[in-house]
Amino acid sequence: MLHKLIALFLFASSTITTCYSLAQGTVSGTNETNPADVQANLAASPAANPSAKISTNGLANIGPGGRPVGQAWSRSPVYAANGMAATAQPLASQIAINILQAGGSAVDAAIAANAALGLMEPTGNGIGGDLFAIVWDPKSQRLHGLNASGRSPASRSLAQLRDQLQGADSIPPLGHLPVTVPGAVDGWFSLHERFGRLAIADVLAPAIRYAQDGFPVSPVIAYYFGRAERAFERRAEMIDEFENAKRTYFTPHAPRAGELFKNPDLANTYTMLAKQGRAAFYEGPIAQTIDAYMRRIGGDLRLADFTAHKSEWVNPSCVAYREVDLCELPPNGQGYAALQMVNILKNVDLAQWPRDDARVWHYITEAKRLAFEDVAKYYADPDFADIPTDWLLSAAYGRERFGLIRPDKAMQNPVPGVAQFESAGDTTYLTVADGDGMMVSLIQSNYRGMGSGLVPDRLGFMLQDRGELFSLKPGHANVYAPEKRPFHTIIPAFILKDGAPLMSFGLMGGSMQPQGHVQILINMMDYGMNPQEAGDAARMNHSGGREPTGAGADDLLGTLYLEPGVSEATVAALKQMGHHVEVIRNGVMFGGYQAIYRDPETGVYTGATEMRKDGVAIGY
Repeated sequence: MLHKLIALFLFASSTITTCYSLAQGTVSGTNETNPADVQANLAASPAANPSAKISTNGLANIGPGGRPVGQAWSRSPVYAANGMAATAQPLASQIAINILQAGGSAVDAAIAANAALGLMEPTGNGIGGDLFAIVWDPKSQRLHGLNASGRSPASRSLAQLRDQLQGADSIPPLGHLPVTVPGAVDGWFSLHERFGRLAIADVLAPAIRYAQDGFPVSPVIAYYFGRAERAFERRAEMIDEFENAKRTYFTPHAPRAGELFKNPDLANTYTMLAKQGRAAFYEGPIAQTIDAYMRRIGGDLRLADFTAHKSEWVNPSCVAYREVDLCELPPNGQGYAALQMVNILKNVDLAQWPRDDARVWHYITEAKRLAFEDVAKYYADPDFADIPTDWLLSAAYGRERFGLIRPDKAMQNPVPGVAQFESAGDTTYLTVADGDGMMVSLIQSNYRGMGSGLVPDRLGFMLQDRGELFSLKPGHANVYAPEKRPFHTIIPAFILKDGAPLMSFGLMGGSMQPQGHVQILINMMDYGMNPQEAGDAARMNHSGGREPTGAGADDLLGTLYLEPGVSEATVAALKQMGHHVEVIRNGVMFGGYQAIYRDPETGVYTGATEMRKDGVAIGY
């Protein structure tokens, strides 16, 4: 059978091109890792590192080697003509390529990789969470968008939620209160029904085998495992039931780099999906198990919430920047924030200054602050809120917002625009392209950390905590309501040129995502970087200002976080402009990027992956 052939691929050598991450233990410019983190990782995984007993105190005194081409702080992108996959975990990228070589479409390969990442990178994603995707279909010659996000429990009103919160002014990140219906599995089957070629059993077979037999945990994911374990322990009183999660992920401890990790419960869950299809998750044994589990711990999610769930096909919107179009999905996600930033920044020629000039960072930061004021006010589930999308994405509004930016001084009090209505963040990102020209941009997440801390009995995955992002303020666009989708941070992206696909890409990490999309675009379009350099270059992440939850008004200036690759002179100049600046050395808050670029003339793919993660880009 085909799934046996695919399984054999996992252990056979293939003719592939591979780009390996340089993230572990390197210190230079944007690749800098906190020496304390390096020491901790080495000490935690001696079997995976033969030099674990050697002192790492001297690592901070050595930089990178030289490169004959390109930037010294980057590495070569990956080129291939027949197919490409870029994910945050090497084995997941290999699985995607194996699926393509077995005759699968880019969508088949993306689903297979996502299933593998739910096992191998549960610190960022899993089938207890939601999914968004953009697919370039060569047959229809257009982009297709999918919103596979879940809704709040139908049985719980805002008043009931407030009673359960017992006076708290926000929804907690853990326990049953932030849990919404997981939409990822319905997203898989929606994508597969429209664009798949292989049987779903063959698509899920590699992940099932790895879940049964185990796989060695990669270093960055091991770091996040340890961090999640410590976070759950600190806030254990917030979690209604944690023994299941502890047994699944943290017994006897969080898996360390190089250790084999198995999840037989998840293998059984994936097997049910392979045999019974979507119905197993939304009508059958999986939904029934979650219903029983929620009743046992006092939660509100019910079988009826699962049977009522459905994904929604949506049309991406695009905004021109230089010679290309950046395309994003509409709310309830935050993709339009990137488009609003682009509409603001197209009014200034950033390329007149060097990339590390303080004025470049300043304009990007101010554009972000203005766009996110609108995010906080207007972005929500469009089934419950009137969102003035045409106005928000208009070039005229972009020019108006650009006029608020002072070239030499940070704004003290940015405010959202006033619309005239006509009526009444941890994640994984992956991208795959096939030989027919189909390209998939897919992002999937449980939201904060690994999720709610709740693992339903013997299912092997954690439920998401996305509902934490609801507002509790009556009248707010994103206020909690039954059967409503919360504001979402996860956003896939796509770049078109002259109506044809140029690049599928994304960058994980909460509010970092639209900021990252724009920085990647600027790096390539204004400064001529290749897709790999565009991702490896130092980034900024501005945090602060009003939020979709209704919070944040007490910190409108916020903090501009920068990576060590930004020069000290630039940091000083930004502070002089009035920005509150902090330099962060470990890369954690700056996201995780993957990209596949398609040459408009030859069709050759260029793959790029995130040096801040464990991932690889593989082509054939």
